[in-house]
Amino acid sequence: MGTAEFGIPSLKLLLEQSYSVVGVVTNTDKPSGRGQRVSVSPIKEFALEHNLPLLQPETLKDALFLQQLRALDADVSVVVAFKILPTEVFQLPKQGTFNLHTSLLPKYRGAAPIQWAIINGEKETGVTTFFLDEKVDTGNIILQARLPIRENETAGELHDRLAEIGAEIVLHTVRLIENGNPPRYAQDSSLASPAPKLFKEHCKINWSKSAQEVHNFIRGLSPIPCSFTFHKGKILKFYRSQILNDVRPGSSSEVLIADKRLVVSCGNGAVEILELQQEGKRKMSAEEFLRGHKISVGERFVE
Repeated sequence: MGTAEFGIPSLKLLLEQSYSVVGVVTNTDKPSGRGQRVSVSPIKEFALEHNLPLLQPETLKDALFLQQLRALDADVSVVVAFKILPTEVFQLPKQGTFNLHTSLLPKYRGAAPIQWAIINGEKETGVTTFFLDEKVDTGNIILQARLPIRENETAGELHDRLAEIGAEIVLHTVRLIENGNPPRYAQDSSLASPAPKLFKEHCKINWSKSAQEVHNFIRGLSPIPCSFTFHKGKILKFYRSQILNDVRPGSSSEVLIADKRLVVSCGNGAVEILELQQEGKRKMSAEEFLRGHKISVGERFVE
């Protein structure tokens, strides 16, 4: 059960290891973009390419869907980047349903664990498989794998690394369930931290924060939903940055360098913007952007 590209390595590895994938559940096709062209999920594309039985229910409580799910007679359901499942769905398989989550539970329960781990300056994260329970992200843990977060790594880059290590953990989890005695470690909810979904209103940069915090914010939201600021009434999205220790900071949001390099002062320290995008334009390097857009030293981005 999945939708996003994140689930493909797990599904691919299970097939490569000769497991019988009796069905794939994904979202319904939806129109998207300006032309409202109908798009299909990456998981659906993969399922069709490999001739896997496909279910796309409008709702997960649909009677026909539940009937079809029962008919599959699955031993276990594997959930990777999908919706919250109703009890009647996750209790159907003989050996239960487990989820692959992109944090070291109980830390970062919620929809955006990768982004929040980077935003909060974590040095390490990982993946967790756990059996589904009534409350979201609270079930018994089966396996975990740890992964260091690199200094300038973006959420997108970390996402791709977690997808690969996650596939290995999914495979090991299926093998443990197949052997009949998977571990079940209860989560300590007193150690839980939230990782709620991020919307555009959460993505505006607060330049009064330290350079480290601003840098973490930029990379934690890259490439989506993407941090932004305003310049001359236009939205500027930032995708890559680095902390600078060799410039004298000014007032927060003040442009310190704007000649081939774009350096901005924060509440404490400064960051260099390496990759950005003005609304309606394509993504480009700061040097390329400055060749076609006038930003002057001493200007301040709107906070």
